[in-house]
Amino acid sequence: MFALDIAAHTGPWRSRHPAEKAMLSLGLLACAVALPPWPGALFSGGAAAVLLVGPARVSPAVVLRAARVPLLFVATSTVPLLVTMHAPARLTVDAAGVVPAAQTAGRSVAALICLLLFSATTPLSDVLPRLHRLGVPPAVTEVAALTYRMLFLLVDSVRAVREAQAARLGFRTWRTAYRSLAGQAGAIFVRAFSRARRLEEGLALRGYSGSLAVQVEARRVSAPFVAATVGLLVLIVAVSAVVGSRW
Repeated sequence: MFALDIAAHTGPWRSRHPAEKAMLSLGLLACAVALPPWPGALFSGGAAAVLLVGPARVSPAVVLRAARVPLLFVATSTVPLLVTMHAPARLTVDAAGVVPAAQTAGRSVAALICLLLFSATTPLSDVLPRLHRLGVPPAVTEVAALTYRMLFLLVDSVRAVREAQAARLGFRTWRTAYRSLAGQAGAIFVRAFSRARRLEEGLALRGYSGSLAVQVEARRVSAPFVAATVGLLVLIVAVSAVVGSRW
């Protein structure tokens, strides 16, 4: 399993209703997007980070590992805001782009932390079955569930093929490593396609008709948790308005 899935299934918030965590995470996300980057995004992202490593007890190493690729995307996306082209093939740093770049990066990082707060505390198996009650078509949730399942099959195929190539000294030199990577792509495709076909045949033999009935554990929404969430969101909006008016 992925590190976020392990944290979501073993964390102290596992027994909480997904609606509570969605209200908290999406509320902080709305504050990070709607409020000014300073100080709204800072307060929203900071609150999400404190909740993530505090009450949710998610390891900072897990958070950094899950956020490293999105953070790289954020960094590369803000670079064009810092440079300008005055002449052909000549790039210069634009001083006027420093503020927009910092605001974009800050808002993006805050939104990322808010999303991680939900994904690191709520398993997907708790979310998809409950989406039917919100009017989401079963076909959408079934495709999402199968895609989620296929991710694990793909990772398992990559690990198995790579271990087999390493046992045969496939990564001994750069030349053999390139050859192994080329063969790895083809082997992974064939292996994943075969396992996907077996998954489809297994569902057909079990009478799959477009939706799978899944029993969901009944959980009650905690009124104190909802009240604390509303209080936190109101506090962030109020403090952002007060601090923002002084700057």
